[in-house]
Amino acid sequence: MEFSNIFEDYSSVVEETDSCHESVCRNRRQHYDENGDDNDHDHDGKYKSKNLNAERKRREKLKSRMLELRSVVPKITNAMIITIISSFMNKETIITDAIDYIKELKISVTNLSNELLEMEAQTAKEPSFDVIQIHPVENMKKWGIESEVIVTRIDENKLWMKIVFEKKIGGFTKLIEAMSLHGIELINTNVITTKGAVLVTSCIEGTHGRMLVAEHVQEVLANVIKLI
Repeated sequence: MEFSNIFEDYSSVVEETDSCHESVCRNRRQHYDENGDDNDHDHDGKYKSKNLNAERKRREKLKSRMLELRSVVPKITNAMIITIISSFMNKETIITDAIDYIKELKISVTNLSNELLEMEAQTAKEPSFDVIQIHPVENMKKWGIESEVIVTRIDENKLWMKIVFEKKIGGFTKLIEAMSLHGIELINTNVITTKGAVLVTSCIEGTHGRMLVAEHVQEVLANVIKLI
């Protein structure tokens, strides 16, 4: 649509310029045919000058618009067009190439529209599937998995823990942060996610050599997984 408007604009400019040229030629003939005194000649000279200036401005405007049209139509490749733009033949060439380019664009639009219609028709024929999302808690219950915390002592300074909790985004990170706040350090940790649940097994120690009580740690971890 943009190129079509440009073409119409430039066509009108070409017609306007040609009309102006004919008018100036008639005025010139009239000037040379008329016989009058010096005052009449002065008057005719001023009239002639005004018309020539008007024609020059119109031609400059036409040249500018032709260059603009040439810049937006990639098909126009005449290397000498800039220096001989005032030639009617080159004006005609630019407009002809612009028309051809607009026709090519219209064909491309039609082809793309047909492709989109075919794609939409194909999509409509494809069977639709409803995606059923199962909540992790429901998935855990389906497989008989429940939240669980077990902590036992394995030597004087080391405990072993097993934690099962609902799989959530950021859940394991929250667990580690909570354990760190309570002075619990993990050693040789294993993490498994399955059937909507997270299983964490690890040896744990108190930070800075602090002694941990299994029952107390188990109670703390049970409260933590409830808040995850």
